[in-house]
Amino acid sequence: MAARKKTAEGKQPAARARYERDELLAISRALASERDIRKLLDLILFKSRQISGADAGSVYVLESTDKEAETTLHRNGRDKGGRRRLAAHGEGKRALLRFMLSHNDSMAVDFQEFTLPVDEKSMAGRAVLHRRSINIADLGTVASADLAGLGHNRSFDQQTGYQARSMLTVPMISAEGDAIGVIQLINKKREPRKKLRTPADFDSRVVPFQARDEEMLEALAAQAGVSLENAILYDEIRRLFESFVDASVTAIEARDPTTSGHSRRVATLSVALAETVDGISEGPLREVRFSREELRQLEYAGVLHDFGKVGVREQVLVKAKKLYAWQLGAISMRLGFVRKSIEAEILRGKLALFQSGGGASAEAVARLDREQSSRLAAVDDCWQCVLAANEPSVTEKPVLARLRELAGFTYLDGGGVEQPFLTQDELLALEVPRGSLTQDERKQIQSHVDHTINFLRAIPWGRELRRVPSIAAAHHEMLDGSGYPTNLRGEAIAIESRMLTIADIFDALTASDRPYKAAVPAQRALGILESDVRAGKCDPELFRIFVEAEIWKRVM
Repeated sequence: MAARKKTAEGKQPAARARYERDELLAISRALASERDIRKLLDLILFKSRQISGADAGSVYVLESTDKEAETTLHRNGRDKGGRRRLAAHGEGKRALLRFMLSHNDSMAVDFQEFTLPVDEKSMAGRAVLHRRSINIADLGTVASADLAGLGHNRSFDQQTGYQARSMLTVPMISAEGDAIGVIQLINKKREPRKKLRTPADFDSRVVPFQARDEEMLEALAAQAGVSLENAILYDEIRRLFESFVDASVTAIEARDPTTSGHSRRVATLSVALAETVDGISEGPLREVRFSREELRQLEYAGVLHDFGKVGVREQVLVKAKKLYAWQLGAISMRLGFVRKSIEAEILRGKLALFQSGGGASAEAVARLDREQSSRLAAVDDCWQCVLAANEPSVTEKPVLARLRELAGFTYLDGGGVEQPFLTQDELLALEVPRGSLTQDERKQIQSHVDHTINFLRAIPWGRELRRVPSIAAAHHEMLDGSGYPTNLRGEAIAIESRMLTIADIFDALTASDRPYKAAVPAQRALGILESDVRAGKCDPELFRIFVEAEIWKRVM
């Protein structure tokens, strides 16, 4: 029996060691897979309390108040002499610890963020400065010389009746050996499942954190520090890339200010539609789901779908009328020259009459005046016809016929060379049946998709965002194959691209800043989209959700 007991006692530490090892490995994997900083901190604190049996705890993250301190704290942490830079800057006078998160099993916590300086006065600050754990068995009897001058804010205890007894403060260490945060645990319990409600509970159920707890927490904090550093770097890269995306959109809108805000609105509508689809439980799209990364992928595709406009001539992008301003000005000057030529010709005719031997009769002069008025009226009629046809609205057939007639009129320029009233290019532009763009100009506008594809494919998007180029590239494709640039059809068009198409058409119709058209009311825009759905161009189920969930109101 003694031998069996000895054997059993020998197995217990080994079993405990295996359990701790497996738990740390599981925690390590969980921490390594989480990139959201808030969720990561919550996971760190939960796992810390779990393996230590702590009733409560908090997490602090190191931050700085200026760029110099940020460089000091987030790089290698040492100056040229190899000393800790934190100490070189007055023991972190410009560094702060932000209280980010708090847990308490025994009572609800009204959590509010705050900051405290990194100095010797607080346990969290001292743990950062010395990169060393602080284990206090009883806060009411702190006697160690090493802990002299340490304070503990008991305002929470006084307000709630909670009593902080034992405390373990462990710095989170980065891969480069710098403290970047603090885990602070309070009140290790004999029985982790029991709540601490009364003073007697604190007396009987709270015990000091053991050396083994400290070892385990330091191992966890080391892994947590690396994971937190990675999450911070990932977040910095994400914010850097989002700034680049925003700068790209600014570049687009600088070339085409008439569509300012369009890209962001399309992204907002598309993501809102995807989030709604993700939440439905019935219908053809009930199995469609979007992860956080896929939603971000769609957002980037929406924001950058028109980036290729940087490769389109600016005068084409902002063309408000069928004729460019310089073309209209040239016609105006040409017709003005024609008017002056007519007036000069009539004056020469009158002069010839007066210079003839018989003198000028009143009837002959009146005849010349009538001729001048008629010819000048014809020129004015030509100008009015040009102005009417220049509008981007639908050109009526009589106006088109009159334009072709006027294009056949000629005059003699200053060199005596016969010239047409309207050039072939001007007539071609004025004959555009709808809108303001000629066929060639429309192809130039459509080429923005090719420019977008080439630009986006040049970016190393990585695994999670690799489909951004293909999603953005198909936002002008139609289900019936009538879209561009590759005439994709039906299911060959990704669902994200079909969402972009609906959002893009709706916003283009309702935008109030387009110089070539008036804004269409939302209900009329939805009616036009419905016509496209009936024609087999847009996805009917996505459009139904877009309308019924009132996604379109997100940008109104």
